[in-house]
Amino acid sequence: MRLQVFGWAIAGMLLAAQGRAAVFDVKAYGATGDGKTEERDAINKAIEAASQAGGGTVYFPAGSYLSGSIRLKSNICLQFDAGARLVASAKPSEYDAPEPNQWDKFQDFGHSHFHNSLIWGEGLENVSILGNGLIDGKALSRGEPGGTGNKTIALKLCRNVTLRDFSVLMGGHFALLATGVDNLSIDNLRIDTNRDGLDIDSCRNVHISNTSVNSPNDDAIVFKGTHALGYARSSENVTVVNCFVSGYDVGTLLYGTYGRNLKYSPDRDGPTGRVKIGTESEGDFKNFVISNVVFDRSRGLALESVDGAHIEDISISNITMRDVSNAPVFIRLGSRMRAPEGVQVGSIRRVSISNVIAYEADARYASIITGIPGHEVEDIKLNNIRLVYRGGLTLEDVARQPVELVNTFFFRASGGVPPREPFDTPEREKEYPEPSMFGLVPAYGFFLRHVKGVELNDVEVSFLQEDKRPAFVLNDVQGAEFDHVKARKAAGTATFVMRHVEDVLIRNSFPLADDHVAKADKKQIE
Repeated sequence: MRLQVFGWAIAGMLLAAQGRAAVFDVKAYGATGDGKTEERDAINKAIEAASQAGGGTVYFPAGSYLSGSIRLKSNICLQFDAGARLVASAKPSEYDAPEPNQWDKFQDFGHSHFHNSLIWGEGLENVSILGNGLIDGKALSRGEPGGTGNKTIALKLCRNVTLRDFSVLMGGHFALLATGVDNLSIDNLRIDTNRDGLDIDSCRNVHISNTSVNSPNDDAIVFKGTHALGYARSSENVTVVNCFVSGYDVGTLLYGTYGRNLKYSPDRDGPTGRVKIGTESEGDFKNFVISNVVFDRSRGLALESVDGAHIEDISISNITMRDVSNAPVFIRLGSRMRAPEGVQVGSIRRVSISNVIAYEADARYASIITGIPGHEVEDIKLNNIRLVYRGGLTLEDVARQPVELVNTFFFRASGGVPPREPFDTPEREKEYPEPSMFGLVPAYGFFLRHVKGVELNDVEVSFLQEDKRPAFVLNDVQGAEFDHVKARKAAGTATFVMRHVEDVLIRNSFPLADDHVAKADKKQIE
């Protein structure tokens, strides 16, 4: 066997010297593909041989390869043949230990460590994982310290990375954690997992396309800005196009059965599976395009700066959603400040969201755009939006805040007290951001608070069951334009309720008369 391995290494080096692609078959380095033998050492030998040859393709022919930590090298391609299956070992001894990180108090355990993963690489360039194989991570942990690895793929401070065509089943805490990675291309992946799908942290020049992510218990495609690198690093120049996210039962996306039995994710809200910027948000997010994305049985879009990030120049378009388990649109500027001392509250500005259709959205939360006192969300444009909520609530429900209608987790965690008056929605400036943090909101369509400069053009909100809350509630809003806005409403219910507003313009919104509210502490429009 040693002579055979040596022969393959020499052959690889000769091919590299001739300018031809070198291929290193893992079976030539001792892997069996029988699904029973621990193959970690054999796979790493093949990678090392390819690296010594100056780079090449490490090839997995059809078979089942049981493995712990696979250590990537620069200029390496892992190529999975159709029928190849990489299976995460259930033995903790097969995984590399989590490396020290002096900054681990600023983010979760999973974000702070990379080496305790099924596949990992640090400080690499020109790396790819390709092919029609499956990575089975059901033995990985969901993020807890100790035990087996807790990520399928973890990459730190790498550049020129391509991931294409493979599938992941139950990927642990993250199917992919990419932190500080530049020039990252993800195409045609299928991820069906028990926690996060794609976690893209402090990365630049990222392109995600033609990818499906099912993640009922956590986020599907999420961009973050943690302190895991020891400093804040911005996320910039990002596209997400032609993708699908969902919250079906785990495994049923890949199996094609699309199960809908799971009612709640671990935070007691409905299935997750969304596209999100945040929650970890010390590093900025700039120059994003998110387009042509289908959501099914999942939460809606979320843009969250709560740890100091500046979110700006974001274009989101051509989105459809069905069976939405919380707010179709959630934009939150907060002050949780999970970051080193001295970091200031961030900002959200220059965000455009257009061509969105959401059907059967959770009635409790509306779409929410909110900052905090003294820190407004700025310059938001919504165009060609159609939102259909389940409806069935009243302002009396909001005032009472009955336990069966709210996510009481947030109230218990913060010691909050439900509002006594329906329009007195709690601020919760430092809480973990989810639409349910506010309990029932007093609007069924849009709840806007601490906002400066917002335009809604060609926006329509309605409900499936009569809802006796206003369609739009504005509180501490300056410079709002509503043009060609339509809202279904129950008899005797206002369309707009305003508190502490300036320069609100309503026009071309039949049956409402055109109106300009220069300033009002309290006003409603039927």
